[in-house]
Amino acid sequence: MPPSLPEDLAVDVASRLRYAAEAADVDMAWLERPLDAEFSLIQQRQADAGLGWLATAPEALPAPLDAMSLGEFEPEVWIPATHPAACRGTISLGELAGMTVIYGPHRAEPVTYDAWIRVLRAVEPRLDFTDSPFRHSLPMALAFAATSDRPAAVLTSPQHRIGDWPGPAEPDPAADPAGMVRARIEGSSLTAAAALVWSGDLPRPLQQVLFDTADSIAG
Repeated sequence: MPPSLPEDLAVDVASRLRYAAEAADVDMAWLERPLDAEFSLIQQRQADAGLGWLATAPEALPAPLDAMSLGEFEPEVWIPATHPAACRGTISLGELAGMTVIYGPHRAEPVTYDAWIRVLRAVEPRLDFTDSPFRHSLPMALAFAATSDRPAAVLTSPQHRIGDWPGPAEPDPAADPAGMVRARIEGSSLTAAAALVWSGDLPRPLQQVLFDTADSIAG
């Protein structure tokens, strides 16, 4: 699984999968690595299953991969408290595309990076993401954005299941005095589908463990 997954989703899947594997007398080993859109680690037999972001419908994955979607997730976007969208708690794609958008680097989150930049370039063809120099520290990234020469926004990895937004925009105490606030992108325009993906060449009992785990979450 990639390190960008929401912690609550990763913990839920991992705990359910471990329980199901123990019940089936199956040993498991975990890997935390970036996953590309083709889930190449699984295709190349470096892993049997993966928890990550889908760039396509599950049925469109190349053989022998099988997958079950675990739901759609959306990111947070942090914008200057002085931005007109800050008081609304939401920002349009047009407003976001007119800012310096800090997200990435591409190698860390290739699936969401490619999908989201396509959406934003439909609004502003010249847009490019600016890599965050502090990818593992949101407060540092916010402080960096606050000192930008032009209005800048910090886009996070997918964080919240659609329809499960944590609340209104609010200052981030850890970012003070950066003066950045959290906002939601109007219409949930940037999303990512989490999925459990596995090799269809696995023995059927192992595939059943994976299917049952995914079904218990998706259902």
